[in-house]
Amino acid sequence: MGSAFKNKGVQPLLDGVISYLPCPIEVSNYALDQAKNEDKVELRGSPDGPLVALAFKLEEGRFGQLTYLRIYEGVIRKGDFIINVNTGKKIKVPRLVRMHSDEMEDIQEAHAGQIVAVFGVECASGDTFTDGSVKYTMTSMNVPEPVMSLAVQPVSKDSGGQFSKALNRFQKEDPTFRVGLDPESGQTIISGMGELHLDIYVERIRREYKVDASVGKPRVNFRETVTQRADFDYLHKKQSGGQGQYGRVIGYIEPLPAGSSTKFAFENLLVGQAIPSNFIPAIEKGFKEAANSGALIGHPVENLRVVLTDGAAHAVDSSELAFKLASIYAFRQCYAASRPVILEPVMLVELKVPTEFQGAVAGDINKRKGVIVGNDQEGDDSVITAHVPLNNMFGYSTALRSMTQGKGEFTMEYKEHLPVSHDVQTQLINTYKGNKEGE
Repeated sequence: MGSAFKNKGVQPLLDGVISYLPCPIEVSNYALDQAKNEDKVELRGSPDGPLVALAFKLEEGRFGQLTYLRIYEGVIRKGDFIINVNTGKKIKVPRLVRMHSDEMEDIQEAHAGQIVAVFGVECASGDTFTDGSVKYTMTSMNVPEPVMSLAVQPVSKDSGGQFSKALNRFQKEDPTFRVGLDPESGQTIISGMGELHLDIYVERIRREYKVDASVGKPRVNFRETVTQRADFDYLHKKQSGGQGQYGRVIGYIEPLPAGSSTKFAFENLLVGQAIPSNFIPAIEKGFKEAANSGALIGHPVENLRVVLTDGAAHAVDSSELAFKLASIYAFRQCYAASRPVILEPVMLVELKVPTEFQGAVAGDINKRKGVIVGNDQEGDDSVITAHVPLNNMFGYSTALRSMTQGKGEFTMEYKEHLPVSHDVQTQLINTYKGNKEGE
């Protein structure tokens, strides 16, 4: 036990760090080479190598954003130019400081193994800086997709400035936290990795920025996808005084093969010049836009391949807009024939509960349409692993506490999107239609 505030137990902790934790030479640090498809590269940790530093913490200081850097290799000097690998921006190091709790000591340079802070560097948490000779990142560039969204808005209209300032800062600090605007309702939507994750941010807005925020009902990020091939042949023709609109697109949509890296693919298999090549990007844009909201429940359509095989153009009336609209309507026309299904995020849930409550907890997971994939014993506790749809996990922490007399705990992370059962799909579509009619 210890208290940093009263300076109790801090010395034994630091002695323990020196005695028991490995020294830097005994630990291997690996970077991911972005130029070679994220291959692992071992960093020797010597000051002679190229500069590799990780921004691991951001802080709002008196003089703007203070960025903490851990230097893994090379040397950083005041006035040097460094490159943010994640954004590709070149930045000059205006001021380099060594931190002693809240006091700063200006330094001219720092070597591998040191932790320093820099001022005036715009970046996000987890960004890697190099001197430009290598393209290494310390953390993978692949950030998991958020699985849960909440609508938030400040209670009083006057605090809008502070509210958006808070959200901007949190986005920089945490790459898994996203902020967006719902185009339909105009609400601010925050998305993250779960209920607790978002609760903490709402609480921080209240505590650090003194802004009371009201929170809407949680929303799960569903997706839609197609399950079979469907053909389209659509002619968009409009004639109303002056230049008309004319565009015809023919082709088919189909699901992408399993395990493909992209979520949307567009292929142009046109032979000849039925459609002039300068209109092709507009057609792709039209399909992309149409796939942003599926016809079932208005969520994005994934794992979709659009193939253009033929079409027709008019010498005068064809324009980019005409072909873009033709693509949007063509997609809507053939979407129902492709037997679309709704996908929901399924979470990998790990529970640790005392063995006497195992039956009750397992029964509850089955009730939430979860699939138990593992059950191990750890002392007096049972460790249960299950795949559960996120839509059925709201308020689970409270339910688990009451089932296990407060002794159970769980962690949850995103696994994948899987098709929902037929009855759930019908229910979701009816709710969506009801909401639309209500508006």
